[in-house]
Amino acid sequence: MPRVVLIRAGTDSDTAAYIRLIGEAWGEYPGVIFDVDAELPELYRLASWFAEAGGRVWLAEEDGRALGMVGTRPLGADAAFEICKMYVDRAARGSGLAQRLIETAEAHARAQGAQRMVLWTDTRFEAAHRFYEKQSYIRQGAVRILDDLSKSLEFRYAKPLTGLVVEMLDGAAASSAERRLSDIMIGCVAQGGSLHWRQRLAPDTARAQMRRVAAEVAAQQRLLLAAWAGTRLAGSIQIDLAMAESQAHRAVLQDWRVEPAMRRQGMGLALLAGAEAAAARLGRRLLSLETPAGGSGERLLLAAGWREAGRIPGLALDAAGAGIEAVRYIRA
Repeated sequence: MPRVVLIRAGTDSDTAAYIRLIGEAWGEYPGVIFDVDAELPELYRLASWFAEAGGRVWLAEEDGRALGMVGTRPLGADAAFEICKMYVDRAARGSGLAQRLIETAEAHARAQGAQRMVLWTDTRFEAAHRFYEKQSYIRQGAVRILDDLSKSLEFRYAKPLTGLVVEMLDGAAASSAERRLSDIMIGCVAQGGSLHWRQRLAPDTARAQMRRVAAEVAAQQRLLLAAWAGTRLAGSIQIDLAMAESQAHRAVLQDWRVEPAMRRQGMGLALLAGAEAAAARLGRRLLSLETPAGGSGERLLLAAGWREAGRIPGLALDAAGAGIEAVRYIRA
């Protein structure tokens, strides 16, 4: 029979479940000290603690046994809510429960008017980082140092919660978005017509490419903009800034991608507008971009006021070895 895991509102009487879930999770990492009385007394009345902060906590159960928990509360700034105290029993990991829990918290925050989600996670919790990145969260800002028994360092992760949002990523954010952007890259290349990659793009190749991009972003040789639709990171565009000395007024836009399932929602044009604005702030007045002839990119570029500057027959080869004609567009 399939597992039946119910997610319900947590109560103050669920203290034993909270303590077990958090204690077992922390116990997986050497050097992480779990002392409820000294550092986590709110676990004795956790539902009330969240309610007093304007938030809520949930508990996931199967046959009366707690398998996971999550809480959220408003931050009081930037219309943001924070994900707090999210833990899943080892036996339930990989089952989809973690995604259900975080989506429950996000839905509550959205209903309360939140526009952004934020969370902090210990730098040692690498499995958690991979999960949050899969859910379209990215690292932002400096590492936080806690004066606690475990001498913890924490990463800050965040993402938009509503609408269509385009943001520029710094080196840390680009690195944390590597997995998600690699998946988008693979999906877009599989649609055919890429000027840089064949249709069957191996995951390791995509990951290696995105690591190179993140390194160039960190070195300020490249800009990377990402777009979210609701809570989903679904598109990106890059700006190559490494021009010749006599061409410091120009930049090349590259790898303009929108996840196939998320197209026709305005994301492509939003990314293009964001890239133009970012380039303008750096004094890059002449922009160019190459796109496969006859593709959707041409229609969007023309709609955005770009103009054709020439065609290059057979610039790339598709998976069958046939030539792909490229069209160069410019914006000045």
